[in-house]
Amino acid sequence: MNDTNRVLNRIVLFVVGLVLIALGAVAVLATAWNPARDAWSAATEAGDTWLAGAADATTIGATTASWVAIGAVVLIVFAIALLIVLLTRVGGGRSRVVARSDASETPLGRVVVREGFASDALKSALSTRPDVLSVSVSASDVRRQPVMHVAVTPRQNTDPRSLAEDVDRLVTNLAVVTGQQIPTYISVHSGLRAKLAADHRRLA
Repeated sequence: MNDTNRVLNRIVLFVVGLVLIALGAVAVLATAWNPARDAWSAATEAGDTWLAGAADATTIGATTASWVAIGAVVLIVFAIALLIVLLTRVGGGRSRVVARSDASETPLGRVVVREGFASDALKSALSTRPDVLSVSVSASDVRRQPVMHVAVTPRQNTDPRSLAEDVDRLVTNLAVVTGQQIPTYISVHSGLRAKLAADHRRLA
């Protein structure tokens, strides 16, 4: 459902990682290798000289402010805002709504199912299963549509297919009660966490 968003998210993280690695490599070379340190010093001095000259040439009246400094601040703010928007678009926005409808879509009128209600309902229903250690319910906007994620951690040797079918049945019952179809993906987690959990449960 959100494969494209996941791929774009990984691409952004990969590019950011490459940039950070490149900066780290430059810093190491500038510290440990004399020719690189000399080149870095020369480039830094040239940059400082150019910035000083640009600032002097663009000074605003009798003040100490310059158009270069103002432009740099505006550019940094724009870059930060663009990065925040991009990460929000790529990763899927965090949401507190798992389903919504307009008044004309259902005989019940406008319906909004919030994350807290769905979480309490599913946790309460699954609390009767002793093989379930923890349940986490979250909501996200994927392509401008609310999607619910139900993450379940069972005990060892629990049949994941049976557990997923049980959760799917509960989600279907929730849709019947609310009159809203709730797009949901279910993940069943295991591994070290389930091994170390012993008899402790965390459904609340």
